[in-house]
Amino acid sequence: MSTNDSGWGLESLPPGLPDPEVLARLAAGFFGALPGAREVAEGLAAGAPLAPEPASAPRPPSVPGGAGAADAPASPGFSFLREARPIFGGAEATPKPGIAAPPPIPSPAAAPIQPAAGEGPPTPSVPSALGTAESAIPGFSLLEEARPLFSYPPSAPGPVPAFEPADARPEFAALNQGPRAFDVETIRRDFPILRERVAGRPLVWLDNGATTQKPQSVIDRIGYFYAHENSNVHRAAHELAARATDAYESAREKVRRFLNAAAPREIVFVRGATEGINLVAQSWGRQNIGKDDEIVISWLEHHANIVPWQMLCSETGARLRVAPVDDSGQIVIEEYERLLGPRTRLVSVTQVSNALGTVTPAREMAAAAHRYGAKVLVDGAQAVSHMRVDVQSLDCDFYVFSGHKLFAPTGIGVVYGKSPILDTTRPWQGGGNMIQDVTFEKTIYNTAPARFEAGTGSLGDAVGLGAAIDYLNRVGMENVARREIELLHYATAALETVPGLRIIGTAREKVGVLSFILEGVRTEEVGDYLNRECIAVRAGHHCAQPIHRRFGIESTVRASLALYNTCEEIDALVAALQRLQVARRHRNS
Repeated sequence: MSTNDSGWGLESLPPGLPDPEVLARLAAGFFGALPGAREVAEGLAAGAPLAPEPASAPRPPSVPGGAGAADAPASPGFSFLREARPIFGGAEATPKPGIAAPPPIPSPAAAPIQPAAGEGPPTPSVPSALGTAESAIPGFSLLEEARPLFSYPPSAPGPVPAFEPADARPEFAALNQGPRAFDVETIRRDFPILRERVAGRPLVWLDNGATTQKPQSVIDRIGYFYAHENSNVHRAAHELAARATDAYESAREKVRRFLNAAAPREIVFVRGATEGINLVAQSWGRQNIGKDDEIVISWLEHHANIVPWQMLCSETGARLRVAPVDDSGQIVIEEYERLLGPRTRLVSVTQVSNALGTVTPAREMAAAAHRYGAKVLVDGAQAVSHMRVDVQSLDCDFYVFSGHKLFAPTGIGVVYGKSPILDTTRPWQGGGNMIQDVTFEKTIYNTAPARFEAGTGSLGDAVGLGAAIDYLNRVGMENVARREIELLHYATAALETVPGLRIIGTAREKVGVLSFILEGVRTEEVGDYLNRECIAVRAGHHCAQPIHRRFGIESTVRASLALYNTCEEIDALVAALQRLQVARRHRNS
């Protein structure tokens, strides 16, 4: 058995790893820092044999292959600290117009930083831009050298009749080219669930409209919060309260920058977009909307942007008016403007349709509403993961989104509100944190945003949301948008080759959402068949029944894309649908 100075055996290393001597040196440095390592090392030096592994001991699970699979990170407990890994590769070239090139990426061959003796738990640091940054746990940054970078190609269930895959189609030849090619395999390695296998097949996740998967950096940042910072915020003088408060308020500032809000006090943490809309309805709405006033929405809305306003109208005697859409699924802006008038108090409209992917003219709609003195709420739940959002440019009065649609945890969301509006709006819920002074005679409310955050919020999830924003900032929202538009074009062309398939929602401006029906096959049957192929899509009305009925249907199958999806996954979806149609025709013949 070959060994190095550390005494670690090297004969059973699998192929594809770095040089055995380098790997052993790195592993020795890592395990030498663990509790009890000194006693083990002394025992080895004295010639004490290591206890053999019992024959019945369970083996650790192996990381599956498949689309974008790779070996597990060398330091999984601290993978959110691997800020130095570049996300783009490829030769340098002249940047495309309107798209800023990422800064140069330093070589990863720099010497690792060794931990200082006696250091306590470090505070995580986040880089300000794409590229390398100093690791928050410098003592373990050397382990990134040992992380394998190979991956396995995705395996499609079968050939796609009458459809050429991406690498054979010249019109999509530029998909992985450009100033710095979008390295999707590097992106995919950041999302551990994409290595999951179901019934022996690699997972194809095309249900991003329902929820996005989480990068390891988000998962680990949440774990770090609960391991090193967990406390309630704003209410104690001890060290953990200070750490938790700093982490929580840092997340608020990250959201502010992400939305380009004017100040952190304009950012209110809630459970999600649904709670955010209800907060506006039950606080600002009750205070400002009365009998015969009008609220304008559109046919595109999610139920969460319909039901709260129906409830408010029922309580106050206000009227709900609905802007129509054309046959492509886009709001008819002329008809919308005809709905506006002196009684219009609020326009509440989605920025991106969750059912069709339509990108609405939200900025123009807000400007028209403001001409009549109405306030504007924009539902950004389906927009924030696909495009850069600027609430000041939109000039909306409220903006809501959910963290879990943005690669962040469930149970956290955001309401943006302009400061003058929040300052004059009464709170919705009462309790701790939202008060300045309480007597039995009266209560003096806190200022925004605290007045809208009664009780203990989802602190760890808010920190996770901040980590998700950090991740997207490193990738670059412009890069995400460009990649997804390319995937959308590819997927649209691919799905159109499936006999009997009709895409619902063909607006010129849309994001990576493709809802469709298959002639002669119920949507539930399609969803079930694709699930057996390990392809996750959504089958149903997607909490948007009115827009389905606008097109004379009750449900669709929805494939929704994200930055980690690939052309090969789209090929797998198309191939499965082709087989389903062949099987249906054979069954009916």
